[in-house]
Amino acid sequence: MEQAAPYIPKNKVRIVTAASLFDGHDAAINIMRRIIQATGCEVIHLGHDRSVEEVVNTAIQEDAQAIAMTSYQGGHNEYFKYMYDLLKEKGANHIRIFGGGGGVILPEEIKELMDYGITRIYSPDDGRSMGLQGMINDMVERCDFPTGENLNGEVNHLKDKEAKSIARIISAAENFPEDSQAVLEEVHKIADQVKTPVLGITGTGGAGKSSLVDELVRRFLIDFEDKKIGIISVDPSKRKTGGALLGDRIRMNSINNPRVYMRSLATRQSNLALSKHVREAVQVLKAAEYDLIILETSGIGQSDTEILDHSDVSLYVMTPEYGAATQLEKIDMLDFADIIALNKFDKRGALDALRDVKKQYQRNHGLWDANIDDMPVFGTIASQFNDPGMNSLYKSIMDKIVEKTEADLNSTFEITNEMSEKIFVIPPKRTRYLSEIAESNRSYDETALSQAEVADKLYGLQRSIDTLKESSVADKDRLIKGIQESFEQVKMDLDPYNWQIIEQWEEKKKKYSDPIYSFKVRDKEIKIKTHTESLSHTQIPKVALPKFRSWGDVIRWSLQENVPGEFPYTAGIYPFKREGEDPTRMFAGEGGPERTNRRFHYVSLGMPAARLSTAFDSVTLYGNDPDYRPDIYGKIGNSGVSICCLDDAKKLYSGFDLCAPTTSVSMTINGPAPMLLGFFMNAAIDQQCEKYIKENGLEKEVEAKIAKIYKDKGVERPHYQGDLPEGNDGLGLMLLGVTGDQVLPADIYQEIKAKTLSVVRGTVQADILKEDQAQNTCIFSTEFALRLMGDVQEYFIQKAVRNFYSVSISGYHIAEAGANPITQLAFTLANGFTYVEYYLSRGMDIDKFGPNLSFFFSNGIDPEYAVIGRVARRLWAKALKNKYGANARAQMLKYHIQTSGRSLHAQEIDFNDIRTTLQALYAIYDNCNSLHTNAYDEAITTPTEESVRRAMAIQLIINKELGLAKNENPMQGSFIIEELTDLVEEAVLTEFDRITERGGVLGAMETMYQRSKIQEESLYYETLKHTGEFPIIGVNTFLSSKGSPTVLPKEVIRATETEKEYQINMLGNLQKGNEDKASEMLKRVQHAAIQNENMFEELMEACKYCSLGQITSALFEVGGQYRRNM
Repeated sequence: MEQAAPYIPKNKVRIVTAASLFDGHDAAINIMRRIIQATGCEVIHLGHDRSVEEVVNTAIQEDAQAIAMTSYQGGHNEYFKYMYDLLKEKGANHIRIFGGGGGVILPEEIKELMDYGITRIYSPDDGRSMGLQGMINDMVERCDFPTGENLNGEVNHLKDKEAKSIARIISAAENFPEDSQAVLEEVHKIADQVKTPVLGITGTGGAGKSSLVDELVRRFLIDFEDKKIGIISVDPSKRKTGGALLGDRIRMNSINNPRVYMRSLATRQSNLALSKHVREAVQVLKAAEYDLIILETSGIGQSDTEILDHSDVSLYVMTPEYGAATQLEKIDMLDFADIIALNKFDKRGALDALRDVKKQYQRNHGLWDANIDDMPVFGTIASQFNDPGMNSLYKSIMDKIVEKTEADLNSTFEITNEMSEKIFVIPPKRTRYLSEIAESNRSYDETALSQAEVADKLYGLQRSIDTLKESSVADKDRLIKGIQESFEQVKMDLDPYNWQIIEQWEEKKKKYSDPIYSFKVRDKEIKIKTHTESLSHTQIPKVALPKFRSWGDVIRWSLQENVPGEFPYTAGIYPFKREGEDPTRMFAGEGGPERTNRRFHYVSLGMPAARLSTAFDSVTLYGNDPDYRPDIYGKIGNSGVSICCLDDAKKLYSGFDLCAPTTSVSMTINGPAPMLLGFFMNAAIDQQCEKYIKENGLEKEVEAKIAKIYKDKGVERPHYQGDLPEGNDGLGLMLLGVTGDQVLPADIYQEIKAKTLSVVRGTVQADILKEDQAQNTCIFSTEFALRLMGDVQEYFIQKAVRNFYSVSISGYHIAEAGANPITQLAFTLANGFTYVEYYLSRGMDIDKFGPNLSFFFSNGIDPEYAVIGRVARRLWAKALKNKYGANARAQMLKYHIQTSGRSLHAQEIDFNDIRTTLQALYAIYDNCNSLHTNAYDEAITTPTEESVRRAMAIQLIINKELGLAKNENPMQGSFIIEELTDLVEEAVLTEFDRITERGGVLGAMETMYQRSKIQEESLYYETLKHTGEFPIIGVNTFLSSKGSPTVLPKEVIRATETEKEYQINMLGNLQKGNEDKASEMLKRVQHAAIQNENMFEELMEACKYCSLGQITSALFEVGGQYRRNM
């Protein structure tokens, strides 16, 4: 396809871009907003997870011509219609709405939305026919109309602070200054009578001004309950295209408030920090009688003094990384600024920088008699929630405003004398941990190689001795003695452990050739048959050993490969696979908990083990409750199951004994993972309470207690909707609406609870690092989210939770975001080692938390995927043993594999099963611990029962029918597999060194290194796919006679109105019935957070009475919300 030339707009076009509410898929909108900007538009980018109200208010305040949204998480019909309705309600229906969502938005839905009034929804086929630039040209041309022209009485609405009128007058000043001169003069007359103070903020680019402004606004809104604030933010225009990225809003959480107005301006000229229309914009906000105006400039360097012409009080924001102290003499603003913020105070040399800046300020302002400690220079960490330095800075600013302007803004904000101090997740002295691991592992490899060479020499000497013994050489005794002496001398260079390997080699081979192999797992002896018999009566070994003769080969293989179940676990962590339990995971999540429960029972019927993997709807993924608000309502139970409370979890897993050794549950949840884990654990405990009640004939007594509880509450008791499916015996439903401790004696309940926690099996994903790097379902600040994870793991150690993984360190979503297999593996292992370092820094024992860590990888069709498990196991084991001194159980890397969702295409969808089969073969041959095979139709819809059954059949056929799969180490001994293993392992260690150069995983995240690398690799793949250089059958080559168009789903699975209504009504009853108790529990959780106590201990109790959204909101108040990245 020939690339279209960019459309050249006739007017200054402003477009708001975002991804929809509860939707972390921001890759597409990021690509689009770059092209929109390069087409000459001013882009106000909001990032992912944005509500309709946020987007609409932004578009009105910014006087944008259009809104461009992506929606990949369902609920698009309600979302776009609500947006149209809200714009119309606010008198802004001139703003065009554009959208896209891949194959998620069906053609009939596109027609319905465009008939409703949405300007255009672009389909995948539009992308194929028009190209990216062609779609953007179409969009920009449709919204290429002027704003701010023909004013009509807007000035009369300024005092009402009507956002639409304020925005139009600012646009008139920008776009039609001469035509609107009379109105602007009137604005000036009004503004000149108003004494609203203006705080000017300027500083260097990258100093964190947007985050700092957000923190100032947050404190202002707390400090003054009735005051209103206006913000003007300026960003530079691109000289080449005239476009601009107005990105300050993406970092701001506090501005989504009716007491805040914000307008972003582009400079529309180069090399200036301010727009020439700033004065008019400030005057408009003064005329609107805001109580405080903040003017923030684009950061261009050392000369930002023009802001002084527009402000009453000035704040200069810089970082400790300004270079030599002499550089301070070149910064003009140090002569004029009232206050200095030394932001990012966690950087190296911050204390020295604070001293030097204070001295320079003292010199520049001639304050020779003043105490240097009293200079208005504040160290701040704006990115850190409730930072004491930010508190001091805010109070100082407000005091200075009152001092200079006599404004009615006397602050009562309480501060301490604490200095900003970074709450380090990883202690600064440990930031080299990844390179230390790389060095340790490389050292091990060098030692293994040298030991193999020693063993080779010994083998040569031994063979010489054996040959001489059998010869008739006259002087052989003397020769043998000399060689024997050499043998003993060389043997001194061989590790005794390695000599033991040589001595026991023949015995080891015999153990695998004997009919039965015996080994222990967690102190339990297991006996396994070592061979299977084919239809031809051939004895197929489950584990095949090499036929090496050379001792060097034996040592090299034993130290780098070895049999499954022995260090370094390259071929697998257990000697043999567990019999009667295939790695198959049953993945489900749709509608309400009852519907997903039915799907679980359907897919597990007749299976020897229930390995349930749960997908949650996006409302749950972002820690929210179901609600009637349209942009939430549309997403309830779509693309996952709606779970907002303990009773939902009980229904979801009802009929499965969560303490049975054949049951394990995996939960794909991250931001609100501790809460969902609390729901799950309490559901498991109450199941066992139910069994106790039945075993002891207490049913009538308990039912009487429950009846009284609900009579007192005055609300309806929750119940399972519909009939129980086949296989569901009702276990878990007896105590719906109550918990075991309400109906059983305390000592009995505690005994049941302890036993349950010790045996329950499963995994919660909870990998907050990869969320920040790739998937975007973060809800809390990163530091607070990590603290919650640490509290969960600490609780697991205290309560002896041995069979449940506290985190599934996930590469899958890193790969889905676009990373290649090496990057996926490197970033995932690096994240894993970061958790190790964090837990160690909290004083936890690696032998106790190591076994609670698990991993989750994607499996594509690239060659490196053939060895992803081998490399991960080997690298992890070497590091845990040699670097951290962990025991064998902690050294074993357990991982789940899911076939690649990214490799599923909406064209020729039947071909997807072929790709999935090949990926599943990779995974099974690589000895994965569990496997989920994607359904072929997932590219276009939620999988149907038929497609899920086909997907499960793929791995069942491989495991049950494919003869070679009866062998459990089929990859070992292959030259290409060994070569790939070495290449990938070294590539991962090299990436570790790159991350170390950036300050470790968290340091690299601050500069968005991981995000950028993932996006670069995604773009590389998409480019090759687009050009056809990377052939994809049925997509860009081997097309059908019709051109392989996007396939439409035969069946679309969506939550029903009944399911949604029940979830909302049930939630209302829960909150009404538990109102007093919930309030008490939430305060206890907040107290634990503030006092640095274990929050999960309190969450386990709060989850009995509170909804997910209630807990999330309570934790926001003490831990802070996640701040989005560009």
